[in-house]
Amino acid sequence: MEKISIFGIEGLPEFTEGDDLAFHINAKCEFQDGDVLVVTSKIVSKSEGRILAAPDRTSAIRSETVRVVAQRGETVISQTRHGFIMAAAGVDASNLPLGQVALLPLDPDASARNLRTAIAQLTGKRIAVLITDTFGRPWREGLIDQAIGCAGLTEVTDHRGTHDRFGNELFASITAIADEIASASELVRSKLSNIPVALIRGLDRFVTEQDGPGVASLVRNSNSDWFRLGHRETITSRRTIRNFATKPVDDLLIQEAISAAITAPAPHHSSPWRFAIVKSETARRDLLQAMTSAWIEDLKGDGLSQKSIDLRVKRGDFLYTAPVLIIPCLVRSAKHEYSDALRNSAEDAMFLLSGGAAIENLLLFLNAEGIGSAWVSAALFCAPVVKSVLGLPDDWDPIGTIAVGHTSSEPTPRASKDVHDFFRQY
Repeated sequence: MEKISIFGIEGLPEFTEGDDLAFHINAKCEFQDGDVLVVTSKIVSKSEGRILAAPDRTSAIRSETVRVVAQRGETVISQTRHGFIMAAAGVDASNLPLGQVALLPLDPDASARNLRTAIAQLTGKRIAVLITDTFGRPWREGLIDQAIGCAGLTEVTDHRGTHDRFGNELFASITAIADEIASASELVRSKLSNIPVALIRGLDRFVTEQDGPGVASLVRNSNSDWFRLGHRETITSRRTIRNFATKPVDDLLIQEAISAAITAPAPHHSSPWRFAIVKSETARRDLLQAMTSAWIEDLKGDGLSQKSIDLRVKRGDFLYTAPVLIIPCLVRSAKHEYSDALRNSAEDAMFLLSGGAAIENLLLFLNAEGIGSAWVSAALFCAPVVKSVLGLPDDWDPIGTIAVGHTSSEPTPRASKDVHDFFRQY
């Protein structure tokens, strides 16, 4: 029977910037080959000078946040520069004097490698080093420790393609060894115990000769992150994007966005939405040039000066840089015809509202996937031109143009609005 022993290391000093962690830890431990040393990130941050005088903790969190994933009041779930998704971007005030906060180490994997090397030089022993921090978990109450830095350890074991004792092939069994060890070590450590270091014995099979890729290899990339934003943030973080990178947008992603669009409500149990996807340079150029000509003629007819016309046309230049243009259209074949104009107008409004709902679904889906977009009304004002250039079916009525692409720059913060200006209670 395999046996694992976990020891909390007592008697360590209060660490400050410049302290030699390896020296102090080695003074309290008798290392053996194959040991795993687990160290809380707090003492690493202290020794590396990552402690700030920060009476305004919010500003410290903001400085460490790459992306806000979700926010409810003062609680912020952030993505850090390391790629970790955690509360307050890992900024922590526990076990520190009032008015101070600890930031995560700049490179926890490098910190783990340095500590491993230093202990090996002191002892000649082959050990692994884990640096940990506290994380919350979606769908579960309570906090656990997870690895944020690692050296000399098998981070994961991948059992995919193997078979269990009944012959069933395993398809998704990838075990995060580093996180399991980190969590187990916290059983002998806690924020109240003043025991920031644990030594684990009996896991020799996971200790490696080389440092390895570290915890960076455990961070899920954005393409496989199904929960990139909180459900509110999917809506509230959507912005109109007019600066696009040249990186192409995946065709399947566009199809999935349209799948989301067509879940919108619709009149008379119909499915009135259609979408023309414009990707080729030639089709886009021909379409935008024809639309621009139509806009100019309309603006001249309104008596606008050439300078005013040029300014208005220039606002649409970003449409030329978007990798994809989507022309949302409506098919009103399910429309009911009435004898009076008021009800016929209401029928048209119902279909137009359904088209707007489909457009919003599409924009929100793209935002959740990290893709920028901008809906503009342009095609509404020259629908016959759009239909002619693209060869759209006669019953497809364009209701705007959506530019789609990866953003080339971060949008400016949204101006705050007082919600009370937008409703009345009766």
